[in-house]
Amino acid sequence: MNVGKSKRARVALSAFAIGALGAGVVVAAPWSTPATSTEASIELVSTATCYDMVSIAIGGRGDTPREGVKWLTTPDGERLPAAMSGDYSSDWIDQAVRAPNNGNVVPDSYAAVYVEYPADLASYENAVQTGVTNSQTIMKSITASCPKTRFAIVGYSEGADVARRTAMEVGNQVASADGTYGIVDPSQVVGVVIFADAGRVSGEGPFPGAENPFSNPDGFDTKYQNGNTAIPGQGALPGTSGGFGALDGRVASFCSDGDLTCALPENTSLIHLAANIGRQVNADALQNEQLTPATGADLALALGRIAVNAFNDIASQPNWMQSDETFLDVLIKVSEPNYKPGTVTTPVSAKVDGEQEPIETGQMVDLVYLPQKIFREITGFISSNQNTVPVIMNDPYGLTLGPGSGHHFDYWRDADAANGKPLTSVQYAAAWLTQLAEQANKGEPVKTKEVQEKAGRAAIETIVAPTTTSATPTPTATTTAPVTTSPVVTTTVPVVPAPAPAPAAEAPAPAAEPVATPACTVPVEGETPVEGAPPVCVTPTETPAAVAPETAVPTTTAAVPAP
Repeated sequence: MNVGKSKRARVALSAFAIGALGAGVVVAAPWSTPATSTEASIELVSTATCYDMVSIAIGGRGDTPREGVKWLTTPDGERLPAAMSGDYSSDWIDQAVRAPNNGNVVPDSYAAVYVEYPADLASYENAVQTGVTNSQTIMKSITASCPKTRFAIVGYSEGADVARRTAMEVGNQVASADGTYGIVDPSQVVGVVIFADAGRVSGEGPFPGAENPFSNPDGFDTKYQNGNTAIPGQGALPGTSGGFGALDGRVASFCSDGDLTCALPENTSLIHLAANIGRQVNADALQNEQLTPATGADLALALGRIAVNAFNDIASQPNWMQSDETFLDVLIKVSEPNYKPGTVTTPVSAKVDGEQEPIETGQMVDLVYLPQKIFREITGFISSNQNTVPVIMNDPYGLTLGPGSGHHFDYWRDADAANGKPLTSVQYAAAWLTQLAEQANKGEPVKTKEVQEKAGRAAIETIVAPTTTSATPTPTATTTAPVTTSPVVTTTVPVVPAPAPAPAAEAPAPAAEPVATPACTVPVEGETPVEGAPPVCVTPTETPAAVAPETAVPTTTAAVPAP
């Protein structure tokens, strides 16, 4: 794609303001609550503005756009569940999704949008499914206006679950008779980045489906690490696992050893059961209020529902007493939020005295197999929970989410150059997204290895910089309502030079406003960092951005200023 192509559809309805001083009406979609501004009108950014590549960014718990931001809209003004990254700043994944705009690609050819979804644990499954639906809606809406736009999907923590499920649904679509897809063509999704993947499979490398699953995604030859040893354990929500279909090889699933969301030791069945129960109760209320009549009733209802489903599942299998399936296996199976009653597990016939015993209707076989069943229950429970006690004794919450030390936040500090890992996971993702954005801008879906390596080296050089430290974290100013769950981790975003002014007959494009540079801190979800802990920051080297040789056209209409 040439430099000017990215400007082609940006004039009409690229940005506009609605309402007047003191009253502005936001057109709300069914997935969100209608809202009105009280002081100033809210500028709405339209999908009529086309980009060569857009990153769909999905934050974790509490890290999502709220009322008061400039919402993304369709060209006809319908409000979408997303905000542009310039209007919402994530404390967690800005370093990755904003990297291509840090002087690395042609200005205005790349953008990132943050998905709005509940992002809480009040109803985990509902929150995640809403995030999946909203992510797909955003991609479909952008494609309707800009069919050539490519996408990356990036998610962290709770947003990692949203990103995984979204990518799985996109990658496993089946084209209709006319060759179209219900969401978007999988070829449009050029990269998926998942930090702390709860659906990670045991033994899986960071790049599932890639030619080099432990080294790099397909098409990006910069090595992530030396060696091919998998992080031990698996995701805490194995029921969300699955293949990425057509997106295999385009996925980066980063997991830190010790982060129990993605590296939970095997043989911890009771922890899996507890995690599944947590997906069906108001875990936020349970955490904040402990056991109260309300939270206790909520928990009892979930446990009762799981127990009833378990007994019904066993009753639907006349030969269950002969099977190798234990009662704990049944509980885990029926505690999956997507469990559908009537799904029968094929029983494994037992053997009596070493011989296969066929069961005939009407025989009282339960008593015959009861001793073996009890033995299997005991041995099965012990073997499937060999690591449960050690995990519990080692403070699983502190190990994963401990302030300043929890492994859930290693992705911003896990570089180990001495052992063959020169970049943190977030830095590596930023370098990969930068190359994908450059390829999208030039219209080059496939490059030779020589060009790939050159692009990878250039991306890394602009991203990696000496870290800075600060004892006092400084919050990032955003237009969103205050969020008290996360301190700030952000990149320093250099000011991109304004496009060349148009001829006298046209108004010049507005210059970008300087961005305040906050102190860098180690992110800890829901906690304050330990004072004096070494903060981590990635500050990209300022590189003069290329300027389109053609006349720049203003893409926004000035919003009505606040009084």
